[in-house]
Amino acid sequence: MFELTALNFIVWAAWVAVLMWLAGAFLTLRGLARQRPLQPAQGGPRLKDDAPLVSVLVPARNEEGRVLSRCIRSILAQDYARFEVIAVNDRSTDGTAAILNAIARADERLRVVDGLETPTGWLGKPYALQQALDQACGEWVLATDADMIFDESAMRTAVALARANDYDALTLVPRIETETFWERVFAPTFGWFMALGMPMERVNDPQRRDAVGVGGFFLIRRAELRRVGEYRAVRAEVAEDLRMAELMKHSGGRLRIEYAPDLASTRMYSGFSEIWEGFTKNFYAGMKFSLLQTFASIALVLSFIVAPPVLAMISAFALAAGASTEWLHLFVPALIVWLIQVFTFGVVNKSFGVPVRYALTVPLGHALFVVILMNSAFRIATGSGVTWKGRKVYERASGIRPAPRTR
Repeated sequence: MFELTALNFIVWAAWVAVLMWLAGAFLTLRGLARQRPLQPAQGGPRLKDDAPLVSVLVPARNEEGRVLSRCIRSILAQDYARFEVIAVNDRSTDGTAAILNAIARADERLRVVDGLETPTGWLGKPYALQQALDQACGEWVLATDADMIFDESAMRTAVALARANDYDALTLVPRIETETFWERVFAPTFGWFMALGMPMERVNDPQRRDAVGVGGFFLIRRAELRRVGEYRAVRAEVAEDLRMAELMKHSGGRLRIEYAPDLASTRMYSGFSEIWEGFTKNFYAGMKFSLLQTFASIALVLSFIVAPPVLAMISAFALAAGASTEWLHLFVPALIVWLIQVFTFGVVNKSFGVPVRYALTVPLGHALFVVILMNSAFRIATGSGVTWKGRKVYERASGIRPAPRTR
């Protein structure tokens, strides 16, 4: 009797999952239908007398084996009239400095700063950005990453859009390049969570508190950056771009986010090990360092995303082995959930440029999300720290603590 009752409860939960996935599919399709990629501007300030100086800040640590040279050269190839590029070699232990210095010798618009040792109370990237900012002269600041590839019109388009609409900050979502199996499994999962949890229309609504900053392309008016305390205000933040966006919007700044796959692209992480380390660094911060929010997220993902396809397989095997037809009552809703997942992520994957067949790996991608989140919460909450590019962050001995969140 107990087994039957338990099975009935699971069947009921499976039908709830069907309803949730129908709603999720609707929101996903609606969001993708509303998503209008930002196109390169036809006009914009090409002449020096009509172009405010833009200072491009590029923190770079141990980037020799990635696309550092392509990144810097794509920035220097911008058709915008007035800009400078300040790259900080953030205590790299590889050939990063040599790559930067070789490009700088050929183009005086690039200045290379040898980064100082990170002080107590700071994390590496915010400190590198602050060092670059201290050398900057521009009226606008464009913070980027050393793995971002720019279309030649990216800067001109962004500056023209920000000035025309009097934005204080404009951040662009780039195209995410994926090459390996795990990148193609996980990138759509992460993108889907971000799109559902923080839709662009809410970020762009000045009446809402939702705020997102994309560190790979974050154009900020210099006066606005000074007003919120520059990068000193986010010195202990692993997700400094998100926190900077929150500070600006919550204090009255005009923030805009645009989807711009034709203007910028990046390969966030190369393979499983970088996915593991990079998102372990970020996920608990994304949960606002809340164990309650973390446990709730894990329970929801396991119950309504990972479990249904697994239960569909278990019930199918049970029916094939001659089990009670009660298992059919579980098989039907569990299978429906999995089919909705595959359909939804088929569309999501297409928008990411990921082969549609990877939609079959939805449970695997979300199971990986859960494991990384658990590892992130454990390592940060216990103070054992997270390793990224040879540095430990959020280690108790480092003096870095999760920054308090203000409402």
